[in-house]
Amino acid sequence: MSVNFTGIWKANLSRSKFLGPVPVAVTAKIEHSGLELRAEMVVTKADEGEERVVFQCWTNGEQDKSLLNGRAVRGSARWEGEELVIESWMQMGTRELHFCDYWSLSPDGRRLSMEHRKDDLAGQLTVLDRAGGDAEIVHSANR
Repeated sequence: MSVNFTGIWKANLSRSKFLGPVPVAVTAKIEHSGLELRAEMVVTKADEGEERVVFQCWTNGEQDKSLLNGRAVRGSARWEGEELVIESWMQMGTRELHFCDYWSLSPDGRRLSMEHRKDDLAGQLTVLDRAGGDAEIVHSANR
């Protein structure tokens, strides 16, 4: 697959659509090498509190190979054309939540869209712009 999400990304809040409270900022550091993808996201809330999430998966469609903050998650990540579809199910109290996130890059590779379509967050869209210069991106890709 020619798509590679490696880089440092910052949310473009004016192009994004959130179902809950709109954050002040969202930053993601993504390392994508071969079949492995690791995304570390920091969401800064209006009260200036931060939520940090680390997600890891294999992009070959293999079931139950994903981790969220180091814990196993039921689901998979697979390619549909040039889009990566990350699907997972998580237990929250007595309810099981379904997430199906479609990741795609703009043709120039400078914009990443993370869109929920047919899941419990349907309608949410996070648009992120590549941050920093090429040197920063190459450096993060080599870690």
